[in-house]
Amino acid sequence: MKTVRIAAAQTAEYRDDIAAALTCVNEVARQAEAGGARLLCFPEGFLQGYLTDADAARRVALDLSSPAFKAILDRFPKSGPIIALGLIEAEGGRLFNAAVVIACGRLVGRYRKRHLLRGEGAFDAGTDPAVFDVDGLRFGINICYDTNFSDVAREVADLGASLIVCLANNMMPREKAEIYRDQHNAIRGERCRETGLWLVSSDVTGERNGRIAWGPTAVLDQQGQVAAQLPLDKFGLLFFDIPL
Repeated sequence: MKTVRIAAAQTAEYRDDIAAALTCVNEVARQAEAGGARLLCFPEGFLQGYLTDADAARRVALDLSSPAFKAILDRFPKSGPIIALGLIEAEGGRLFNAAVVIACGRLVGRYRKRHLLRGEGAFDAGTDPAVFDVDGLRFGINICYDTNFSDVAREVADLGASLIVCLANNMMPREKAEIYRDQHNAIRGERCRETGLWLVSSDVTGERNGRIAWGPTAVLDQQGQVAAQLPLDKFGLLFFDIPL
């Protein structure tokens, strides 16, 4: 059976430090390329940080057609896997919690989070699904809270994908994090069972100002079962071969 190797990073949370985030991208991409990965996933809001305060988000937001973003693309790896990565996007005065797909320093496409949490009022919701292809593996993107709803995953499946890439940032107040610690995979597994898709998630881990994130960074199979997962609360890079 033909497979495509994917990789998902469980990283520290970078906030308002694009240079450090790009250093991490390049280091992890080298590891992923050495391990044979053709697709590499990073967490939600990874490039500038998951910033939900409107002023902070607007200050760091990037227009994907701007010279500033072009300069950032020039600092991405010029070989190795396709990269799916979260960022804060600006367009026409609006802000979006978005994901970009980048191949060898070239922007392939983007996806904007469709389902926003109550605390994400700084952002406008996206309206369109997006699917991409790597070596015959067709994948679509959900961003974190999107996976609590059936519609985005169903649209990805209807567009012929076989994999959901879930970019997440579950940095929460400790009490809330304890409640949800073991629920993320269960919720995402529902989307797999409904659609018959595989799912890979990439999340942050660490602590900040009374908040904590453990992950999970995991691969779920078409029945919603955990096929592979990094240890909670540990930085790492997860490899998995997705069958075509």
